[in-house]
Amino acid sequence: MKFYPEEKVGLFIDGANLYSAARALGFDIDYKKLHTLFASKGRLIRAFYYTAIIDDQEYSPIRPLVDWLDYNGYTLVTKPAKEFTDSLGRRKVKGNMDIEIAVDMMEMADKLDHIVLFSGDGDFHSLVAAVQRKGVRVTVVSTIRSQPPMVADELRREADTFVELQDLIPDIQRAHAPRRDGDESPRPNKAAYEEV
Repeated sequence: MKFYPEEKVGLFIDGANLYSAARALGFDIDYKKLHTLFASKGRLIRAFYYTAIIDDQEYSPIRPLVDWLDYNGYTLVTKPAKEFTDSLGRRKVKGNMDIEIAVDMMEMADKLDHIVLFSGDGDFHSLVAAVQRKGVRVTVVSTIRSQPPMVADELRREADTFVELQDLIPDIQRAHAPRRDGDESPRPNKAAYEEV
């Protein structure tokens, strides 16, 4: 990863997309380690985390992670997930955060030198190009080592730099046994992102 010590950095994390990529690679992310890693690369201005939440449930499996992130250096952007029944009668939940990511990234572009986008969604390739025209470097973090690859080819090509998520595992992987000091970020429950 190419960073300059004085550059202003912003993280934009598509929570569901990053969770799926990490799961496909077989590891859990420690969000404290992730934050620390990128804060050491430059001047971390904001770390946005985007996720949809099912509001009508008594307990949301993603709530512990969202609460932890909110108190530990992340700016949370959430919205209620939409629940519907498809044509086959199956219950589905949808919670696309693309517009929220795009709006925030465009608003922050004038305040940042380097944007790190944690997503493989090809819909972001035009957004990346627009931010680059404002003079901001863009790094995309996702994976091509899963089956199928989690990053769209057009997004990889548009980014200034592509970082393979698997290469970050030594720096951001959650320890298997929880630590006693409670310093580790909680991990999202599989059900949290299963249908979003």
